[in-house]
Amino acid sequence: MSLLENCHIYYGPRTRPGAVNPARWRPAAELFAATSFDEPAVLVVDAGMLERRDLLRKLPRRVVLVAADDAVQPTLGHTRVTISIVGVHDDVARDRVLDAACVLSCTRFAGVRIRRRLANRKLEFRELSRIGMALMLERDHDALLRQIVDQGKRLTGSDGGSMLLAEPDAHGVTHLRVAVARFDTLPGAKLGQHIISIDDSTIAGHSARIREPVTVADAYHLPDDAPFGTDPRFEQIYGYYRKSALTVPMLDHTGRLVGVLAFINRKSDPSARIETKEDADRWVLPYTAREVSLVRSLASQAAVSIENQRLYAQVEQILESVVKASVTAIDERDPSTAGHSVRVSALTTGIAEAVERAGRGAYRDTRFTSKQMRELHFAALLHDFGKVAVHEDVLMKAKKLPAVLWERVNARFELIRATMECAYYKRRLSLRLDDEKALGPRLEEELTGQLEHLDGMWAVVRAANEPAVLPERSAAELRDIAARTFARHGDGVTPYLTPEELHFLQIPRGTLDDTERAEVESHAEQTYRFLSSIPWTDDLGNLSAFALSHHEKLDGSGYPRGLKADEIPVQVRMITIADIFDALTEKNRPYKPAVPAEKALDIIRGEAVAGRLDLDLVEIMIDSQVYRRILEEARS
Repeated sequence: MSLLENCHIYYGPRTRPGAVNPARWRPAAELFAATSFDEPAVLVVDAGMLERRDLLRKLPRRVVLVAADDAVQPTLGHTRVTISIVGVHDDVARDRVLDAACVLSCTRFAGVRIRRRLANRKLEFRELSRIGMALMLERDHDALLRQIVDQGKRLTGSDGGSMLLAEPDAHGVTHLRVAVARFDTLPGAKLGQHIISIDDSTIAGHSARIREPVTVADAYHLPDDAPFGTDPRFEQIYGYYRKSALTVPMLDHTGRLVGVLAFINRKSDPSARIETKEDADRWVLPYTAREVSLVRSLASQAAVSIENQRLYAQVEQILESVVKASVTAIDERDPSTAGHSVRVSALTTGIAEAVERAGRGAYRDTRFTSKQMRELHFAALLHDFGKVAVHEDVLMKAKKLPAVLWERVNARFELIRATMECAYYKRRLSLRLDDEKALGPRLEEELTGQLEHLDGMWAVVRAANEPAVLPERSAAELRDIAARTFARHGDGVTPYLTPEELHFLQIPRGTLDDTERAEVESHAEQTYRFLSSIPWTDDLGNLSAFALSHHEKLDGSGYPRGLKADEIPVQVRMITIADIFDALTEKNRPYKPAVPAEKALDIIRGEAVAGRLDLDLVEIMIDSQVYRRILEEARS
């Protein structure tokens, strides 16, 4: 029926209804009592209605007012009353004027409909844009799929919705797997991940095969020529009555099938539950071209979002693999520290999780987002990355003397021994037979004394070469040894120890002199230099700074920048504790023995009590015993 045929003419107490088509005429009281104006209408206003001018002015403009006498137009205004039948006495002429008024009302009514439709389209466009932005920002795969289904249900007014992803099976045949299924009528149901073939046995399978949307008004009464069937398993398992259905394939930018969006039972009442055929007959509506258009737009956005999420996950996996491979390669430059960075990362994130569980002390309200945990994980993994720039002979230095100098000193002392023995035999050979009997034993005793003294000096040198603390007495003995000389054949006088050798042997603690220590400590700055040159994503923006500062101490005694407590973030404090613990407990290094876990904890607690480490974090690590898991994994 056209709008014009629906147009009613309302009249007041002083107006005579027309004789032609009297069913169109209705009392004005009905119009004034109406709460909505969903049909075109004409109101013939006579003088008897002017006392209700407040109601007349509130009528929408799509209700056309027609003046029936001269008093109406001046009272209500020319802009409100555009048509008049004053002086029109012929019934046919009057009906034609009123028909024109109905045409005007229909035109205005159609304009309102168009404006509403445009407004709805704008709202839908804005909503789809908003949904698209939300989907692009979502990085959690399961949350992304749920959000797509929920948005589709809301846009279409559906009771149920599902996401079916296209996946290959073990034989390479692609099928549809139900990844998400959400139904208002079945809020607590555990919907299994059904497998659906891409063929004509189901609506979704058919839609995936032909790569086109499919709508079904009644799944139980398919048309005779329908090229697809329905799968009754869902109704059999869950007792849910499916009636109207809409399936739309999701295709990526290359046209590859990503999956299918399926929606069931579009409802006239959002709160209705569809449990029986009677419920479906009462509340379920068929899907229209509008819903198809909306879901096609959503499916396009969903396909791009799912593909982006997959690519993002792949990039994250690649980044994780590259970082681990790089860290492993760096650690293996020194076999004694292999696996150190991986263990430090695991212990650091374990401490962070324990901080959240503990809920006490200075970190009672501390929480870390998944992005912050990922950033912390990478920072801890890469904290020693700068060691790639440290020379291996320094990085792996087990003794105070560099290997080449140790070989030189060792050879020299052997030469000194040989020189002493050679001098002894020369003197023995130069003695006459009578002198041999008298002086021989004395010369042999002198040689024995010289060799014993030499062995004593060699013992001092070997002890001094160890990474232990050098006693002051040993330092003095080394200076005395360095002051001694011996004559080398054709090479003049040579000291027992050169100034360079004495320098290294007099290192008071450890194996590194100041220059070598500075080179090793430079790995922190080198780490920052390397890492800050990489264009990390925003969520990894602090990674370089965290890795740089892992040797800083709360009292300012650390390096490379001597930061103090308020300048050191909690993430760095955790990396520092984990780094020290692993360095103390990992397998024997050439320059230090491994320390039992309990002793390592005592050392770390002592550092914290002294104000160099964060005592709250140390206590949380100890109480949570998160370090035990790391130790067990290291042994396995």
